[in-house]
Amino acid sequence: MAPRDPERSLFERLARAPGGQRVVAGLMHFTFETARLIGRTAAGRIASDILREIGPFSSEHQVALANLEKAFPEKPPLERAQILSGVYDNLARATIDYAFMREIAAAFDPKKPTGGMIEHVGIENVFAIRDSKKPCIVFGAHYGNWEMAAAIGHRIGVPITALYRPPANPFVATEMDRRRTFVNKLVVSGRGAAIQIAGAILNGSHVGVIVDQRISEGVKMDFFGRPAWSNPIIGILARHYETPVYACRTVRLKGGRFWTEMTPPLEFPRDETGRINADAANRMIHGLVESWIREHPEQWLWLHDRWKDGDKAPLPPAQLAKRRKARREAGRPS
Repeated sequence: MAPRDPERSLFERLARAPGGQRVVAGLMHFTFETARLIGRTAAGRIASDILREIGPFSSEHQVALANLEKAFPEKPPLERAQILSGVYDNLARATIDYAFMREIAAAFDPKKPTGGMIEHVGIENVFAIRDSKKPCIVFGAHYGNWEMAAAIGHRIGVPITALYRPPANPFVATEMDRRRTFVNKLVVSGRGAAIQIAGAILNGSHVGVIVDQRISEGVKMDFFGRPAWSNPIIGILARHYETPVYACRTVRLKGGRFWTEMTPPLEFPRDETGRINADAANRMIHGLVESWIREHPEQWLWLHDRWKDGDKAPLPPAQLAKRRKARREAGRPS
């Protein structure tokens, strides 16, 4: 039996128990179906009100406040609290968006990328990816609506093989994956994922990566002036395969609209042999993500313990595997 985590409330511990996980997934399914009945605008408003009320009682709330203090020590506590309230609002609305993602993407007219529900900047870069017939890597972050890029790509004819970390609750993961019909294939982050992603590139598939989560087996990278364990896979793949890398983000606007940006392929630094410098490329990628977050801090998922163990040396492989096993048994992400 996994040890009890004293930092978790009784409700959170129950929600992570097998029976509780099924209940949570059932509530999520009920939320999606109810949202379909009452409409996206009303459902988003209700979900936002609820999450902003209950969010401060979760253990992640304290993690988020600590993260905001690390990232923005110059901001007063009240301003950081307002940012976190915006985080709950965005997260609630992003969750409701899942129930309507197919309709949102279908309403986007790539011939008229401005003026509709989705304001798209850089649509010519999406067309270039589609028409080149060559694989590429597109990265983003847990920012705004982080599923929108894949949905738009699917709408235009750019299928994505996505590297992602599923929720700790397997029933919630199944419910969400059922609604990700716009993703060509999902590759679970972890052991063997790099081989699958490399295989996708060799087979001509486009790859999507969310780069902002802490990866305990990753490398240390500066993020908001502090060391953070990060995923180095994009720089490594770009160096090895000379695969073009694009950055994409979606900002939530008022009135249920979105602003999506797809950059041209990034120009990475190269070493003396002319090959892409993987470390410099990864630093450039994380620097760009940081600039996005600074622009709209309320739209990033501060609830993730991004800087945990950033000042510590890497764990030996055997100890790292043991810790992963313990966290899986506790129903928590590794």
